[in-house]
Amino acid sequence: MLCQHCGKNQATTHIKSMVNGKYTEYMLCSQCAEEMGYTDMFSSFDSDFNSLLGSFFSNALPERSGATRCSLCGSSYNDITASGKVGCANCYDTFYSELMPTIRRVHGNTEHCGKRPNVFKTKEKSKHNTNSIDDLKAKMDVAIKEQNFEEAARLRDEIKNLEGTK
Repeated sequence: MLCQHCGKNQATTHIKSMVNGKYTEYMLCSQCAEEMGYTDMFSSFDSDFNSLLGSFFSNALPERSGATRCSLCGSSYNDITASGKVGCANCYDTFYSELMPTIRRVHGNTEHCGKRPNVFKTKEKSKHNTNSIDDLKAKMDVAIKEQNFEEAARLRDEIKNLEGTK
């Protein structure tokens, strides 16, 4: 598709805008997009993101003078608040008391439990139930062959209960 502004070059930038309820779309070449002010919006993302993280730390506690340094990477707490980045894994141990209030405030918790921990617990239970059901069915077959119908009926009821909880 050709650029909708100059009509000469191949369009590489897709612009969508909503102004006063009016929706418009443009397909522009890189030169026209730059002339119209649509530059790479992510070029300064790294520094913006670091300053965002740094603001979480710097607002939490004041800077300390005579700061302790991490024995592994040499970072101080002041370095972490300025950059928004923790130097290494050892920094979490070194600056534990300073970092924990901020981590609690940002994340709401200090223990990682995964994205879907309850789903895996449910799968483990159902896998365990499946094994139990298979075992119970085998025991029920043995009870039927031995003509122990009371035991077979008890096992049948237990299997139905387990299948109902799946």
